Amino acid sequence: MDRAIVHMDLDTFFVSCERRNNSELNGIPLIIGGGDRGVVASCSYEARRFGVRSAMPIRMAMKLCPDAKIIRGDHELYSNLSHLVTEIIQEKVPVMEKASIDEFYLDLSGMDKFFGCYQWTTEIAEAVKKEAGLPISFALSTNKTVSKIGTGEAKPLGKLEIKEALIKPFLNPLSIKKIPMVGNVTFQLLSRIGIRTIQTLSEMPVHVLQQMIGKNGTELWKKANGIDENPVIPYSERKSISTERTFTNDTMDIVALKGLIAGMAEQLAYQLRQEKWLTSTVTLKIRYANFDTETKQCRVAYTAVDHTLSRVALDLFEKLYTRRMRLRLVGLRFTNLVHGQHQMDLFEDTEELINLYQSMDYLKNRFGSNAVGRAAGFNVLKV
Repeated sequence: MDRAIVHMDLDTFFVSCERRNNSELNGIPLIIGGGDRGVVASCSYEARRFGVRSAMPIRMAMKLCPDAKIIRGDHELYSNLSHLVTEIIQEKVPVMEKASIDEFYLDLSGMDKFFGCYQWTTEIAEAVKKEAGLPISFALSTNKTVSKIGTGEAKPLGKLEIKEALIKPFLNPLSIKKIPMVGNVTFQLLSRIGIRTIQTLSEMPVHVLQQMIGKNGTELWKKANGIDENPVIPYSERKSISTERTFTNDTMDIVALKGLIAGMAEQLAYQLRQEKWLTSTVTLKIRYANFDTETKQCRVAYTAVDHTLSRVALDLFEKLYTRRMRLRLVGLRFTNLVHGQHQMDLFEDTEELINLYQSMDYLKNRFGSNAVGRAAGFNVLKV
């Protein structure tokens, strides 16, 4: 049976959310991001025509497009609309994977005998536009890689079907940058030897690619040839990561407890980033010396950064720890995870803060997860 895999992507998601609530923003160059020292979280197509791109420093973006309107961004609005779109799509398809806050994979294999897959996907996209008020593009093909590349070519408000016989003609003329796993380093490496189009890459001997870029060489060759056997992984809100600490001796040392919670949040946030997850729910658990156990949770904009998650966890602790009794356990859990990179927090982060996280993660990857951290997180209970 031929696979039928769809990739759906909300067009300029943050911008579209803002325009959904304020029609006066339609048609003008729009930048979503932080202050003068922040970076661009998202930008409209009108701003992109001037060279503005995501993750670009705001100062540079304003030099390129001085007439652009800057909006700081609404975390809660974007999270709520992401959940709404997820629900709309999930109830209409047999298998859905939420790849990030604004993109989805659908597996419609075998559904052609009931209803044309392309027509079905078109109606889902129309439902998203009608019920959520957001523009969405999609591509339908036989695997995830081709469909994702197709969506990129179809945007904005586009729809595309790439049948198996047309995969190579579709991919061949495109830049190797279109392949999801090709970052700037790999692009520069391949460009230096004249490999700039997917067709040229697909004709390279596999063993040469392996020698050049290591174990990913085979996977890259497959993608260039339109081969991708990765399944659509059913989305589940129950995915979580967590950690707990049971004390040898019960304690009510508030300073030390807060330090422990901050350290827990930092370690879990690092794990999120390493595994390319974002979380939207933080849950704190405490257990008193008499074994009474209480939990409290808070919804947040999708994130994977220490300073945001630590702040939320400590706020929960302030609200939860109301009895002057010793504690025997503290636990922290992040749930409602979706795959994605550090995206939502571009609203608040400065260039310096983003560079700091990249440097800290580099040191942790090289020397161990405890090699570097925030001072508050090192104030760990020794009981």
